[in-house]
Amino acid sequence: MDEDQDHYFSADPKVEFEREDFTTEAWGHELRLTSGAGVFSRGHLDHATAILFRELEAPAQGRFLDLGCGYGPIGLAIAAAVPLSSVTGVEVNERAILLANENAKALGVSGRFVACTPDQVPSDMVFDEIWSNPPIRIGKEALHELLLTWLPRLAPGGRAVMVVGKFLGADSLQRWLGEQGWPTTRLASHKGFRILETRRG
Repeated sequence: MDEDQDHYFSADPKVEFEREDFTTEAWGHELRLTSGAGVFSRGHLDHATAILFRELEAPAQGRFLDLGCGYGPIGLAIAAAVPLSSVTGVEVNERAILLANENAKALGVSGRFVACTPDQVPSDMVFDEIWSNPPIRIGKEALHELLLTWLPRLAPGGRAVMVVGKFLGADSLQRWLGEQGWPTTRLASHKGFRILETRRG
């Protein structure tokens, strides 16, 4: 892992904490978000997440997991667009968790969105859908372990939606998921990114 990216995946980033606000749009809703130093995609919506919003429609009601939520753009977009939603954001970066929960409060969706560490999610909680711009750069082994930890938390008939760069191994990830018993199809492809859908039988 590059030294300059290490802090994104640390529980307590060591770089000085400076907040940075920006505004973006998802599914017809304006989202004013606060990001910060030591958190992925500071000051702007990353390209992969922007493509996810552009290529897919907002989901239907249900219980959602935003896996690797960062400061919350995906989960907050779902909470804003889907009134009958319950969204849990999971993140290891404590600074990102703080920002995500602050953003939820500022957007008026804190009743439908909460960010927390993985061990704070009740062990019996299941999800209708998992949405993620997964942390590919943690390495293949760690990513595989992460996915095999959370995919079994899908309810029967549930699905996971992930946006992954082709150059970061989206096609091999799709094959690997199928080999592990998680059939995965490509919903869309745009500007070097794949949107993958994994279904639970």
